[in-house]
Amino acid sequence: MIYWQLFLAFFIPNIIGYGGGPAIIPLIENEVVATYGWMTHPQFAETLALGNALPSPIATKIAGYVGYDVAGIGGAAVAIFATVAPSLILMIAALGVLYRYRDSVKVKSMSQWVRPVVMILMAYLTWNFLEESLTTSGFIHTMIIAAVAALLLMKTRVHPALVVGFGLTYGALLLG
Repeated sequence: MIYWQLFLAFFIPNIIGYGGGPAIIPLIENEVVATYGWMTHPQFAETLALGNALPSPIATKIAGYVGYDVAGIGGAAVAIFATVAPSLILMIAALGVLYRYRDSVKVKSMSQWVRPVVMILMAYLTWNFLEESLTTSGFIHTMIIAAVAALLLMKTRVHPALVVGFGLTYGALLLG
């Protein structure tokens, strides 16, 4: 019964909520605090604060924590699945429709516009990161990190995760 309650407590807010984690947090809080009484408001606030301090989507972190607190590892798995299930179901359905009509001229033309849009969004994100880096780290450090990263990525077979690790190490040692 507890697994079903955990599933409902996280599935319902994620299926009816729109706007991602921050938009559904009040819905999750209502389920966790008011409906099932697994936490008090202050406990939920602490969980939210901890979740915001860690990387990755907030809703899955809260689901994992509450699920584990209520029913152990199985509860965490159920709560996380209930959190991602709505998006997963819609994604599979959308991909099924796209696959069914993959030879359609409309689908092909729509697919051709995805790459340039993603490229523009990534360029915008890169520009924002560059501006932030120049402001916080300065021109010299930004150019050193960018040059070494470009050299490693384009001239060697170094895994991108190691390049990110280099940037983090450089920042921790010389900028921290």
